[in-house]
Amino acid sequence: MATYKVTVATGDMVEAGTSNSISITLVGSYGESRQTTVSFLSLPGKEKSLSVHCGQDLGPIVLIRLHKWRLFLEDAWFCKDVRVTAPNGTLYRFPCYQWLEGVTTVEVREGSGRTHPMVDDKLQILKEHRHRELAARQEAYRSALRPWRTWVMAGKGAREGKKCAEVPPLACRGASHFLSGFLLRHSSWNSLDEMRTIFSRTQVPEYVAKHWQEDDFFGSQFLNGNNPIIIHRCTTLPLKFPVTPEMVAGSLGGGTDLGKELQEGRIFIVDYKVLENIPTDTIYGRQQYVAAPLCLLHQGTDGLLRPIAIQLSQTPGPRSPIFLPSDDEWDWLLAKTWVRNADFYSHQLLTHLLRTHLFGEVFAIATLRHLPTCHPLFKLLIPHFHFTLHINTLARSVLINQGGLIDKVMTYEGLLLVVQRGLEQVTYTSLCLPDDIRHRGMSHVPNYHYRDDGMSLWEAIESFVTGIVTFYYDGDAAVSGDTELQAWVMDIFTNGSWLSHPHPGIPSSLQTVMELIKFLTMVMFTCSAQHAAVNNGQYDLGAFVPNAPSSMRHPPPSEKGRAFLQVHVAVSLQRLLGQYPEEWFTEAEPRRLIRAFQGQLEEIRDRIEERNHLAELRYNYLNPLETENSISI
Repeated sequence: MATYKVTVATGDMVEAGTSNSISITLVGSYGESRQTTVSFLSLPGKEKSLSVHCGQDLGPIVLIRLHKWRLFLEDAWFCKDVRVTAPNGTLYRFPCYQWLEGVTTVEVREGSGRTHPMVDDKLQILKEHRHRELAARQEAYRSALRPWRTWVMAGKGAREGKKCAEVPPLACRGASHFLSGFLLRHSSWNSLDEMRTIFSRTQVPEYVAKHWQEDDFFGSQFLNGNNPIIIHRCTTLPLKFPVTPEMVAGSLGGGTDLGKELQEGRIFIVDYKVLENIPTDTIYGRQQYVAAPLCLLHQGTDGLLRPIAIQLSQTPGPRSPIFLPSDDEWDWLLAKTWVRNADFYSHQLLTHLLRTHLFGEVFAIATLRHLPTCHPLFKLLIPHFHFTLHINTLARSVLINQGGLIDKVMTYEGLLLVVQRGLEQVTYTSLCLPDDIRHRGMSHVPNYHYRDDGMSLWEAIESFVTGIVTFYYDGDAAVSGDTELQAWVMDIFTNGSWLSHPHPGIPSSLQTVMELIKFLTMVMFTCSAQHAAVNNGQYDLGAFVPNAPSSMRHPPPSEKGRAFLQVHVAVSLQRLLGQYPEEWFTEAEPRRLIRAFQGQLEEIRDRIEERNHLAELRYNYLNPLETENSISI
């Protein structure tokens, strides 16, 4: 006779307990127990201990089965985890963290990512369980990526003038301020001061309202605003942007030549070509317009970036003048406003939606489809997908669907076309912050807080990932031979649409420990820090509408001296990075690594807060105190 001590823990959320019948079966290498009833699981946050008696030693416990059936009424149960102590004192832990609904049996594998030496029977048990678990996942998520793929494929149809199929909304729970909760307003303001009435008088929006017309503040937002990844160092002016030295001589300072500034790396460019010829719609009978401008900026001797030339189309010529700071005040302000409008769409549809929300969805679905719950990479990644699928579903229901908010300005076909074009520009380099900073020539630009804070977080995440990976993988062969890992990477490659739009460097497999560390760091950074950087400042920088106009009611000016500003305005459960309330890892070393990661984040927080204490306008969007673990808003 062998007796096993079992502790079953119910989650602490509301209604986690159940009045239904729950029983458990232990499965070991040498056999399995009979079903044993677990009683009194009606209270959230409570544990129930029981004994399971077996006629023989079951050997190493490899999985458990939790059985649920209703007595009278259905009453779902949330299982936190199960702990089993064998007769010889060995403790086995089974993290669960899932709801059991209806009449069901759920199998949960032992939580250690490093398995015990396997006998043939145990290996066969685990293979059969893995097949059942992943087959169930495949069935549950086989169509979950359809919205993403529909978007990508529909973009091509939009370009060819075909009507796109609507993505059906799915039920979800959660809340979003995707696009900052923008609310279209029918009436117009009579003055710029009236626009202040729509936001509460908080520090940053007040600063924006006071300084939005200034060139210094305009330039600073390309470094520390909502869209800090679009600016590039410019060493050669493109032919489509024929700025001459004479045009900008007054903006560069006495004795400074444009050619010299280009060579010495003090000229920067922002190009919104992705918005060229995008179809627009009408709002309350008023035609809407979107431009595809180019903006040239100069880094002064004081280290600040200032705009020195703006062209509002991709085609130079008499009907596409180059606007300069020396122009009439309102001509220059209107040109900058058109850039801010283009930046609004570039940010919302590409930097925010595509590069965080939609890629986060691809990462999440691949993880759910290919990595079993006991896989160390599942444990590492799953906290970083918390509510991502829910928030994306909500966005498809009200914001980026046909008839949604974006469709009211830019047609649904135009929306898909922008995302399609943006996807074609996504490279592995652009998704990995250190590589992206170097590629854009932004390594040494002063006052680039997005780069500095982002690099601190990237390095902290990379250090944490390195510890986890080297603990579970003892060499390159273990990485290349992990079939579940390879299926996961291939799923991301395929459903990220890189299969149909190949880019050099984007991996479809991972062969070495270093490749795996980099890829995992990119996934975690994208779903946490990168989303925070491009999401958290939306109210701060967009509440005062002229700084982030989402709708323009007149076409871009084709000549100077006819400027007037008429903007129709779209006003636009937290878990912080490093917080892991679900204890997926059961070994001591991963837990130590989590504590070390949290310590690094505290140091980063302290450095940022010390800098912000002295700043007139703080940059806090990558402060670990405001950076969520996942894309959940």
